[in-house]
Amino acid sequence: MATKISDVLFSTFPDLRYQPTAKRVRAMAGGRAVVDTLGALLVWEPKRVTPIYAVSESDLRAELAPPLQQAGDVPEHGFRMGREGPPALDPRTAFGRHTAAGEELDVVTSHARLPRAAFRPADPDLAGFVVLDFTAFDWLEDDEEIIGHPRDPFHRVDIRASSLTVEVGIDGVTLAVTNGAQLLYETMLQVRYYIPPSDVRLDLLEESPKRTVCPYKGQASYWSYPGSAQGRNVAWSYDRRFLDAAQIHGLFSFFNERVDITVDGVRQERPVTPWSRPGGPGAPEA
Repeated sequence: MATKISDVLFSTFPDLRYQPTAKRVRAMAGGRAVVDTLGALLVWEPKRVTPIYAVSESDLRAELAPPLQQAGDVPEHGFRMGREGPPALDPRTAFGRHTAAGEELDVVTSHARLPRAAFRPADPDLAGFVVLDFTAFDWLEDDEEIIGHPRDPFHRVDIRASSLTVEVGIDGVTLAVTNGAQLLYETMLQVRYYIPPSDVRLDLLEESPKRTVCPYKGQASYWSYPGSAQGRNVAWSYDRRFLDAAQIHGLFSFFNERVDITVDGVRQERPVTPWSRPGGPGAPEA
């Protein structure tokens, strides 16, 4: 019997998952290395879509101590991976919302105390390791800055040029028409259409102060269409931070979930995802 790979991946979502990485991983706090290791793990707690780093306690250049502060309420932002996918947590769900058994700890260095920045899983396969809060540190893989979260080795981003006619509209107003889109295919996500700015009605859009980061593509700036309730932060464009995404630098993409996209005359179905509402997370990655 044949096996659909995405079904295998989805079936692991309720589990605590990990994968070793061969990369040199460094965590910096206040400009000083708290971790410098070749033995890091990527760890996904149950229901998590994106990984974070775990390191051996012996590689930690800091002390671990019981938390001094009482744990606060950490909101859970849930969604489903597709219409039939399993329940998951989108990346807005902060580190402190743990879905595996374990112990929260403060990370104490000679110059700072980072509250609840470590989590020691109660799992024999991860004995001796602590998971670190990505947002509490600045991270490097080898000599490259890592933003957002670590890259998932089982996650791909492929970009392909297309001559198909792509039209974008909202509430009957055309926002873009192009025959020069770049189509971005990302593992288990909807295809995204990146359009040259010359083919976008920029006169109808207003630049937004919102900024988000994606570890695969860079920093995203946003634009809103004020003529629609669905138009807030409806489009984005990435900076030139990563060569991996050079084909889409400076191009514009729109949330399929909130605009009408027609490809060669065929109206595309609006997917239902965490980005279906204007107040959802940032530009898609994971």
